[in-house]
Amino acid sequence: MITVRQAQARGNANFGWLDSKHTFSFGNYYDPNHMGFASLRVINEDKVLPSKGFGTHSHKDMEIISYVLQGELEHKDSIGNGSVIRPGDVQRMSAGTGIAHSEFNGSATDLVHFLQIWIMPDTTGIQPSYEQKNFGDDEKQGKLRLVASPDGRDNSVTIHQDANLYVAVLNNGDRINHSTKNDRSLWLQVARGSVDINDKSLGTGDGAAITQETDIEIVATSDRTEVLLFDLA
Repeated sequence: MITVRQAQARGNANFGWLDSKHTFSFGNYYDPNHMGFASLRVINEDKVLPSKGFGTHSHKDMEIISYVLQGELEHKDSIGNGSVIRPGDVQRMSAGTGIAHSEFNGSATDLVHFLQIWIMPDTTGIQPSYEQKNFGDDEKQGKLRLVASPDGRDNSVTIHQDANLYVAVLNNGDRINHSTKNDRSLWLQVARGSVDINDKSLGTGDGAAITQETDIEIVATSDRTEVLLFDLA
């Protein structure tokens, strides 16, 4: 079964400097029918104006992944990390017992556009940690590239949950397949472009909850399509 979550149905918070679209309930947006999916709790699509950003704030017991689509996101945290996240980078922050961080658009001229993803951990109270790796388009072109997993296999970042995150970059007509076990669920998020998945059509910003399906085929219907696929316990 495939249930589409259309982009225009998402929650929205616009503060001028930040335009954020919420796939699931977040902040002041609350929808009891969209509180998350399996261990996936948050997918926020954020656009931050030049020289603006999120001041220092705290998180606890959450696996947080940032995926930049455009621009550069500057990160600083209370465990000593400072980095710039660029397109192709996957940043994983395990909040554990508690971590404070800030995220800013360091450019004075260019927008930063990114996805912030929260996954609920399978273990609470762990030591906070941080990891960042780059996955170039050549690794994702025409195929699903594993970028986050519970065991860090294939040089993916390691998350504390039985969840696998794949990313693919596709051109019009490209076809990719994914198989999973019948006791798992899938979530597909279209970051840009458009796809057909089995008998459903999705565009930019759309998501799809996939259950009771062990095999899916994703067909790109536009060039420069980019999708994220979550395979969840």
